[in-house]
Amino acid sequence: MTITGKALTLAVCVLAQAAAAQERDDESYHADFIFGAPADPSEAWKVTRGGRLYDNWYATQGTDGPEDTHTAWPDSNTKQKGSTTWRCKWCHGWDYRGAEGKYGSGSYQTGIAGVLGYSGDASALEQALRSEPHGYTEEMIPTEQAQYIAAFLAGGLDDMNTVIDFDTGDVTGDLGNGAAVFQTTCASCHGFDGRALNWGDADEPGFVGTEANANPWEVLHKIRNGHPGVEMISLRSFDFQTAADVLAYTRTLPEK
Repeated sequence: MTITGKALTLAVCVLAQAAAAQERDDESYHADFIFGAPADPSEAWKVTRGGRLYDNWYATQGTDGPEDTHTAWPDSNTKQKGSTTWRCKWCHGWDYRGAEGKYGSGSYQTGIAGVLGYSGDASALEQALRSEPHGYTEEMIPTEQAQYIAAFLAGGLDDMNTVIDFDTGDVTGDLGNGAAVFQTTCASCHGFDGRALNWGDADEPGFVGTEANANPWEVLHKIRNGHPGVEMISLRSFDFQTAADVLAYTRTLPEK
């Protein structure tokens, strides 16, 4: 077999890239994906980043949350306290409807309005975040991060009621397409049966199937935006129905 100069050059480049990859600091590489930003971020990336900040702004930034309970947290809800009460989702819900959505009752009830239909710009949002009742300082959520939240609120709030039954949690989706996407992307971390990662314990596991059946609204948000503080992918660049298809499929996976 004769190796041409071009082929030899290509082989050398491949070997050099492989060597560089082996020497790369994997922890630093993952940290850049989790906490860093592209040199030229796409609109989808900005919206996704904002979605993770909405979920948990301090975990998304790799910082500690406030130890005290938010001053706007209602006295009527004593089940939650501390840093978690500062997260946007705890007041406005996974479905973004607040008191009119799934957080309108139960242990999540706050009586606070939702954000679905937000039409403000980044400057208006930052002003709202800095002033009462929010009270987020620049040290907590810097201006750039506030702009990502604005991008999410303005362009990333999916009407989950179109694919998730409000009362039963049943999901309208194409199981075949959902399986295809899950098995070729999500399964690289979660496993084909969704049980490679466990957020619970042996007695009360927290697998993909467990979470998708218990709270499909939360799982759909994370399918669309990823999970704060870890290298979870998002399907934001796919259409909304594809994400719903994946959600529908994950509800068929083992819960235990």
